[in-house]
Amino acid sequence: MGTLPPGPPLPAAVQTALMLRWWSAFAFACRRRYGEVFTVRLTGYGPGVYLSNPEHIKTVFAGDPRIYHAGEANSVLAGILGRSSVLVIDEDLHRDRRRLMLAPFHRDAVARQTGLIAEIAAANVAGWPVGTEFAVGPKMSQITLEVILRTAIGASDPRRLAALRALMPRLLTLGYFDTLAIARPQLQRRRPWRGLRRHIAEADELLYAEIADRRADPNLAGRTDALAMLVRAGQEGDDEGGRQMTDRELRDQLMTLLLAGHDTTATSLSWALERLTRSPGVLARATAAARSGDDDYLDAVAKETLRIRPVVFDVGRVLKEPVEIAGYRLPAGVIVIPAIGLVHASDDVYDDAAQFRPERMLGATPSPTKWLPFGGGNRRCLGANLALAEMRIVLREVLRHADIETTTAPGERPRVNGVIHQPHRGARIRVRALRSAASASAPI
Repeated sequence: MGTLPPGPPLPAAVQTALMLRWWSAFAFACRRRYGEVFTVRLTGYGPGVYLSNPEHIKTVFAGDPRIYHAGEANSVLAGILGRSSVLVIDEDLHRDRRRLMLAPFHRDAVARQTGLIAEIAAANVAGWPVGTEFAVGPKMSQITLEVILRTAIGASDPRRLAALRALMPRLLTLGYFDTLAIARPQLQRRRPWRGLRRHIAEADELLYAEIADRRADPNLAGRTDALAMLVRAGQEGDDEGGRQMTDRELRDQLMTLLLAGHDTTATSLSWALERLTRSPGVLARATAAARSGDDDYLDAVAKETLRIRPVVFDVGRVLKEPVEIAGYRLPAGVIVIPAIGLVHASDDVYDDAAQFRPERMLGATPSPTKWLPFGGGNRRCLGANLALAEMRIVLREVLRHADIETTTAPGERPRVNGVIHQPHRGARIRVRALRSAASASAPI
């Protein structure tokens, strides 16, 4: 029994560069060479053990949160999300913060927002170009940013909304160089990264203004946005000991919602349209479903997209004690990495896994260690319900209002942007015609 599984012998700096540039391709190459468990070495992290067997992943997701630290594995994000973000904290603090943040993402709370999501999506589609190929990724980002601003943050001030709409895309467009300054925030004081620091400061100013408004709102008790619920929690004694979150803690949760809560969904929607335009039969069925009100098929399209093109390729846990996994005694300090993308692409897990077949998701309840686009265990994405509902609603509005052409062009490759895998050309599509609201549900 070895201490660590085999893995590439390349220096850590070289492996890090390969991961930053070709994350998923590098992981697939390692899987082919070394098998379902392998070790990578990354600068600043030490060894990381990739897991692609659902049974091994189940051990991690069901593991003791005191031993498996996801927040510590995500610590590189603290430079932009903040040190009290729910994504970068662990153990009891994470449990309590997560409990506070669950309410806005319960199914009933999400259901109350469906009309607004549809309205935002339909208004955006109405302005799409006709007869000209364009990247739909930025359009999806506009939709999902507006959704998170209006439903989770509750922003309503026109000036502040306009400023956030303009600023957030700049914060989200991170190059390889920018990730260095996120991992090491002290670099943001230096000339190459001062622009990033300025953008973060501008976002902070806007978010603190939202927090101040919410604290002073006489109608706070009647509001349903996530920020209002978080502000109310301490006042109502819902937090442990009745402690209110500080402004800084609230800011960190809002930044997390903005960056993690909208760009991931926008990218998933972009991949859905990229896949649909290369699958004529699926596109025809999805369009008919959108115009007839068949939400089950649109849900299946969303879930199959998340399987075949997971936005986040893997998740990590830092071991705080030695653990035995996959026949190896892994020492404390190692990062174990459930590989979402490797599981989803395995023919041992999914029949003909490389094929985009939403039918496989109809009426199915996939195992949480075989379909895991939102991670798993006590760290499963808080916004999973909102993301799935938003994907279904936006796809419905797009396909109701736009006649989209198919293409024989090669599929777009995943391009790494921070920790997100986006279509490398922005998911380019062509709209043959736009339909008015009156004709949107007419037979095709």
